[in-house]
Amino acid sequence: MAINVSIGSEEVEAPLEGPTKSPDIKVEFKGPEKDTLDFELKLRSALNGDLMILDHKDIDIIIQRTNNKVLTVAKDMITDAVYGAESRLLEYLRRKGIIEYDSIQGGNIYGSLEGKIMEAKEADAIKATILNISEWMKTEEPYIKGTTAYEQMEDDLLLEPDNFDSTDLGQVPQASEKGSIEQGSIFAPYIYGRYTY
Repeated sequence: MAINVSIGSEEVEAPLEGPTKSPDIKVEFKGPEKDTLDFELKLRSALNGDLMILDHKDIDIIIQRTNNKVLTVAKDMITDAVYGAESRLLEYLRRKGIIEYDSIQGGNIYGSLEGKIMEAKEADAIKATILNISEWMKTEEPYIKGTTAYEQMEDDLLLEPDNFDSTDLGQVPQASEKGSIEQGSIFAPYIYGRYTY
C-alpha cells in the first residue's frame, strides 16, 4: 500500500509566549493496496527447482517445490547445535501456520528434519514460506553473531596470546631432535628395566 505524506511547507515561528501552532499534516492513500516487503536471503535454485537457503551458520534449508516440504540438513557436521537450529526453525514455521502440525519428522538424510508445507488457499505457499524463514533468520542473528565471536576469541587466544597466556621462552631455534625422548630408537627409553624379554 503506497502512502504519500504531505507536510505543510509554511515555516511557523514560535511566539515568545503562548502555545505554538503545528503545521497541517495530510496523509493520502493512492494506488492499489499492495504491501511490499523487502528482505535478503542467500537463496539458490537447484536444477530440479528446489530453493536452497544457505544463510544459517549450522544448517542449510531446502524448500522442495515438488514435494511441498521444508528440509533442513547440517552444513558441516552433526552437533547438538544443528538439531537445535533445525527444531527451532520447524517449530517457528509450525507456529506461524506454514508447516502442518503433525508432519515434522526426521528426513531420509542422517540428522535432517523436514516438515510438509500446508496448502494455501489465498496466498502463494512458497513465497509465504520464504518470508517466514527470513523472519526466523532475524531471530537467529544474535545466536550466529555470539557463536562466531566466541570461535574468533578462541582462535585469537591460541594464535595470538597476550602476555598473560604466553611464556618467556622467546624464539626457539630449529633442531633435528628436541626433548628427552629419542625419535630413531625402536625401544622407548622409559621401558628399559621393566619389560625386557
